[in-house]
Amino acid sequence: MTAPEAEPRLALDPARTALVLVDLMERIVALPLAPHKGTEVLATAEELAAAFRKEGALVVLVRVERSGVAEQPPGSGLVAGLAAGGDLEIVKHTIGGFQGTGLDGKLRERDVSTLVFGGIATNLGVESTARAAGDLGYDLVFVEDAMAAFTAPEHDASVRLDFPRLGTVVTAAEVRFAAR
Repeated sequence: MTAPEAEPRLALDPARTALVLVDLMERIVALPLAPHKGTEVLATAEELAAAFRKEGALVVLVRVERSGVAEQPPGSGLVAGLAAGGDLEIVKHTIGGFQGTGLDGKLRERDVSTLVFGGIATNLGVESTARAAGDLGYDLVFVEDAMAAFTAPEHDASVRLDFPRLGTVVTAAEVRFAAR
């Protein structure tokens, strides 16, 4: 007799869920990061984005632009090939992705209630955006292997101490959509 298969930790409704990827820009992905390299985070994020798009779920790409400068630093665009038609690109001017960007309204227009997070840096842009989302009433999911920080302890503090209090922490392999 075999043991029954465990229930998946997630059963996301693609019509009400968005993948939010924070600061996957050339110059940021290239930084020395931990515990995952920027290229590893990017590869995982690209796989998640493809899965979300296949299910008809929204992909939100958040990137930062410095205020008050005539020209952004080289590598300030999203990594080439990350964005696809139908994605929502948000430009932020603060650490988090909600302040002054219209993101909340755009998500509510689409009846999104659950946000799945990845990006760089775990404890800065990702956490700041997620905290604001939690304050706005969204359900939160954090994909541990789709994010990184400048040091492993910074990443781990967010993933092990803060995120479990705000939502559900999973790996990319655990992200599942509800059967239709």
